[in-house]
Parts: sequence; structure tokens; C-alpha cells
Amino acid sequence: MKQVVQNYRSGELALLEVPEPRCRPGGVLVRTRYSLISTGTELMKVGEASMSLLAKARARPDQVAKVLQSASTVGVAATYRKVTTKLDSWTPLGYSLAGVVEEVGEGVTEVVAGDLVACAGNEHALHGELNWVPRNLFCRVPAGVAAEHAAFGTVGAIAMQGVRRGEPQLGEAALVIGLGLVGQLVVQLLVAAGVRVVGVDPDPGRCALAESLGALVCADPGSGVVDAAVAEITGGHGADQVYLAAGGGSNQPVELAAALARDRGRVVDIGKCRLDLPWNAYYEKELDVRFSRSYGPGRYDPSYELEGRDYPIGYVRWTERRNLECVLDLMARGRLDVAPLTSHVAPFDDAVATYRALGSGSLSAVAVLFRYADAQPVEPPVTAPPAVTAVPAGRPAPPVPGGRPVRLAFVGAGNYASSMLLPHLAGRPDVELARVVTTSALSAANAQRRFGFAACGTDVEAVFDDPAVDAVVVATRHATHAALTRRALLAGRAVFVEKPLALTPDELDSVLDAVAESGNDRVQVGFNRRFAPLLVAARERFGRRTGPATVRYLVNAGRLEHGSWYLDAAGEGSRFTGEGGHFVDTVSWLLGASPESVFATGTPGGTDLQVLLGYPDGSNAVITYSTAGHSAFPKETLDLLADGRVLHLDDFARAAVHGRGRWSSPRIPRGRDKGQAAQLEAFLAAVRSGGPMPVPLTDLVATTRATLAVATSLASGVPVRPAGAVRAPLPEPVGALP
Repeated sequence: MKQVVQNYRSGELALLEVPEPRCRPGGVLVRTRYSLISTGTELMKVGEASMSLLAKARARPDQVAKVLQSASTVGVAATYRKVTTKLDSWTPLGYSLAGVVEEVGEGVTEVVAGDLVACAGNEHALHGELNWVPRNLFCRVPAGVAAEHAAFGTVGAIAMQGVRRGEPQLGEAALVIGLGLVGQLVVQLLVAAGVRVVGVDPDPGRCALAESLGALVCADPGSGVVDAAVAEITGGHGADQVYLAAGGGSNQPVELAAALARDRGRVVDIGKCRLDLPWNAYYEKELDVRFSRSYGPGRYDPSYELEGRDYPIGYVRWTERRNLECVLDLMARGRLDVAPLTSHVAPFDDAVATYRALGSGSLSAVAVLFRYADAQPVEPPVTAPPAVTAVPAGRPAPPVPGGRPVRLAFVGAGNYASSMLLPHLAGRPDVELARVVTTSALSAANAQRRFGFAACGTDVEAVFDDPAVDAVVVATRHATHAALTRRALLAGRAVFVEKPLALTPDELDSVLDAVAESGNDRVQVGFNRRFAPLLVAARERFGRRTGPATVRYLVNAGRLEHGSWYLDAAGEGSRFTGEGGHFVDTVSWLLGASPESVFATGTPGGTDLQVLLGYPDGSNAVITYSTAGHSAFPKETLDLLADGRVLHLDDFARAAVHGRGRWSSPRIPRGRDKGQAAQLEAFLAAVRSGGPMPVPLTDLVATTRATLAVATSLASGVPVRPAGAVRAPLPEPVGALP
């Protein structure tokens, strides 16, 4: 097998043919798919190897101390032979990879041959075709995470341990100094934890990348922008935490940390930078300086790493392996996106040339992956079917200037828009209904008269050509949704589109192509039930779930009048394709995940359906969609059972939670609030602020794929695995029953 090695004395790099490792008890043999070059740690090691002996000594004074101690113990001659032998030998590179288990050693029961795993360790997760990895340094990759992304797991665990050492609190402000690979991951983890982040790096490209991943402001340390941003965000108090993710010999990061940290703030060293602490600055603020040790507890402990002795979770909550599992879980739920960090993917056979290009500066990268022979190339997200996690984030549109209303244009103003959307928008001082376009001139004029649009017409291009429009609402018939959404995204507008987003996989791909082409991902689909106040309250009362859940969702859809366009399955899609996304999205939001399997059966003609959704944690849901019921019976009833508790929803009129205690909502006397008003409010807030859309694009696409998979399963008679990432849940509910 081939492995990347380096001679530390000469600095020579080679792709060496070495014997394959054997599988030993307590570990697994892993065939590598992708391995990650840490452009910080590894390039520092490669750079040190090319130094003279004197320069090596200056770079590693800790090793010099060991040499001197050895010389005093065993003599100069013996120490010299020992040192030169060690230097003049091949040493491996690499410590983060993903691959497939080829053989399982005795005593390992958590994985089987064929499982995709992420592996850690600079002695085990090496740049090599085959690696033996002990049990505490690997974990199974969850559904929805690609191998090329799982290869980031170890570096993600390093960033996560650093964030844990900072003990971030919801709403705090953090400064990340150094926006290389680890710094970019730290930014995302802090944002996911509800922390406001400012970044520092001299590279404008890395600053822009960090901002696209959630940082509020990123700039060169000498520009003054960072100082002003920290002062504004914190009211002049300073950052609660500062993360040192920089390298090099400059003491500037440590000095900047002291200048911008608040009184008694926390400074966490994650990288390897110079640490000449300015005593007065750190003393006067009584700063808490902390170190983050690699991937977490267990690192450098042979009994944990080699012998597989785990630490009891009651005493050590987050070990190396648990950090690795947590990173992969965040990837699976869409809360950690490593796709934008991948600057280059190189065939493993080009490993030496890749290191040389990185070392010379001809290849500038945040992260570089090696792709092995058994792995497929990383394709751009325009191929079919694209994974949801491959959707680029896109830079948010500029916020609406303060005091100016949000200018909306409507494409379509039919019954639903006129009854469920526009009444919540008309007459508001913070909303300007700028333009409405419909296929009928009279319909447009009626909408203008009724709701006060400034202009009306039948030419849809007028909407996209109007520079005054901030956002477009698409409320037309189903068959036009994908094309109009694509057009709005390419025009640089935020877009609210009623369900469904698309009627076919090709239409969905066209929308994702528009996101990729424009960098504009500011789209919201009208899945309003997750915003319904009664259901939100019931979910909060139910509390956090620990075990798998069973969900039963009965939809008494009823019969449609003859001639309804909803019955035009050939032109507008089936009823479930048009409406089913509501119910799939509601269940997935309640469970905090995306379906990984879809199985459907139906009556002749497919009008009545039973849809079984399977989720990664073992939860399952049955959606019964029937047109054969009576109109006097409630349209939607839902039951969720888990952990000895039951959540019951009765047609958005009443909800209850049964557990050790019982909570029941008062009956709504008139009408049912299915979340349209709250959904529009969240959309307007996002457009106004330029912040994230209310529902991540990954969720919208995953729900659409699962809905479209129903037709595929009906036709084939077998379960279907829709492509897509695991859903990112909303913030943890509060006020749970005991």
C-alpha cells in the first residue's frame, strides 16, 4: 500500500510503498476514501523538516531540552546516534480521514465491515491507503454526511474542544484570531451556539469566507474595523471570549486578545502561536488564559487511545471520540458546513506535488483533501441528484436601510394569497406593496385596489427588472414555482414561494443551479405549520426528546370540486406532491431530522396514501392522506409518542401534552392559526436585517426531496432513500414538562 512519509532530517517527502497493517484486537482496519491535509499543523511540520539543524532546535526548544537531558544521562555519543537515527527516518503525515471498515478486530462491536467511519490520530489516521485505528479514535459516520466531509471530523473536534474550553454562553460575543481551517470551524461552532462572532485575519478571502459562514465582521487586525466592530457589538465592554487560532512567531495575536477582551474575559489558545503575555494588560483585566489540548480528554493517554478504556460519561462528558461524534452530528443536521472550506481535492497519487505546491505558495488553500482510488470525485452541486449539504451558502443581501419599509412584489394573487398572505401585509407601515403581477389584468387591478399595491400588471419581468423591489412572493400555480423562484434568485432578490418548491427532481435541480450560479440562497417556502403558535407551544411543552419517536399524522384532505386545477395531475402535479410537503415538513421539524427513507402505498389512482417516513435515530412517522373522509371531521390530527410522553394536536384548535404532568391548551373559539402570520413575520425580519432565512435551505430541499420520493415509491413499490442532509433543528424548547 502507499503512504505519505517525510524524512525529518532532509525534509524529503515521498509516496512510499509500505506493507499493509494487520487488523488487531480492539480496533478496525479502514480503507481510506478521503484524508485531510491540515494546512496549519502539517505544513508547519513539513516546513520544520526543511530547516537546518540549528533552525530545528530553535523551532523546538522542548525537544532540545530532551536531548540535553539524554546527553547528561547516557552521554553525548549515544544521544547523537539516537537523535540522528530518529531524524533520518521516514515519519508519517496526516491525522484526519474518512474511510470504509475493511476488517473488524476482536472486541469491537459498534461497527461492521462496510461501515463508513471517521478516524483521528497522528499515528492512526494517516495519509495512507489502509490504516488500523483503535476503537476510541473512530466513529461511524451518520446518514447524510459524505465521506469527503467526514474527513474533516478530527480537525472539527480540535475546534470543538477549543470552543468548549471557552465556555460560550448564548448571546455572548467572541473574537476569533486566525481564520485558517480551525478558525473557520470555530466561527461556525460559535454561531451555532448563539454567539456573535468577529474574526481577524490578514487574508481578505478568508475574512469573506468566515462572514459567509456566520461571522458578523471580519477584517485585517490593523484596519481598525475589528476594534470598532467589537466595541459596537459589546457596547464597549469587549469580547467575552477570544480564540487564538493563529500560528507563526508574531506576538500580535496575544496582544490583540488583551486589547479587545472584556474585563475577566477568557482567552483560549487553540493554535500554536507565540505566547509572550503582556503582564500588565492581562493582569489589569484579570484575563483567564486557557489552553485547548487537541481533540479533547483522552488525547495523549495510552490507556484511552491505544487500550480503548473509555472515561465514564458521568465524569468526562466530552472525550476525543464524543467530540468527533458531535462534529459529525452537527454536519448531519446542517449546523456545520465544511463544503465551502474545501479549496482543493487532489488524487492521492499527487500527494507529494500537492505538499510542494502548498509549501511554495503556488497553491493557496484553507483545506485540501486527498481522494483515494476507491472514492468518487467531489462533484460540484449542479449534478443530479445534488446533496443538500453541497448547496453554497451565498452572501446575504444587504439589509434594508433603517426606517425604510420592506418593498414586496407579488407574482400571483389568487385565493390563497388574497386570504392567507396579503391580509397580514396590507396597511403595515413597515411593508410597501410595490407591485403585483397576475396572468389576468383584472385580477391584478383587483389586488391593487384591495390591498394597495403601488403598481400592477401582467408582465412578470417587470418584477425582476424593478430595482426597488427587495423581495418577491411567488403565489402562482404549482407548475410555475420552480421557474419563478429560479428567476427571482438569479435577479438577486429574496423570494418567498408557496409550496411546493418543485414538482420534479429536475425542477428542484434547476433551483439549486440558480443558487450555485448566483450565490443567492435567500429563499423561503411556505411550510407554515412549523410556525403555528399552538404547535410551537406544544413542542416546547413536550420538551427535549432522548429516544426514538413514533408519529401518526392523519390528513382528512377531503374531495375537491370538479374542475379544480388541483386535479390536473399531469400539469400541476398530484395533490400530495402539491400539499404533502406541509406534513413532511411538520413531522421533520418536530423530530429535528430529515427522512432517510420513504415508503408509500395507496389506493388505485394514488388519491389516498399511507406514507411511512424513517429517520436516522430510529424514529418513524406515518402520514395518512385521505380524500375519502367526511368534511365534519377535523382535517389534521397528529400524535407524537416518545419517552413516555404524548403530544396531541387536534386540527390547530387544541393541543395537549401527556407525561408525568399534563398540559392542555384552551380551545381556540374561532379560526385556526396555522402559522402564516408568524411565517411572514420571520421572512420580513430576515429580509429587513439581511440575516439568515427562517428555515435553512437544506431543510426546504430535504422536505421537497422526501415529498417527491413518495411518487417514486408508489411507482416502484419499494422504499426510497431521498438524497439530502439531516435537518438542523430549531433551538432547544423551553418550559418542558417534568
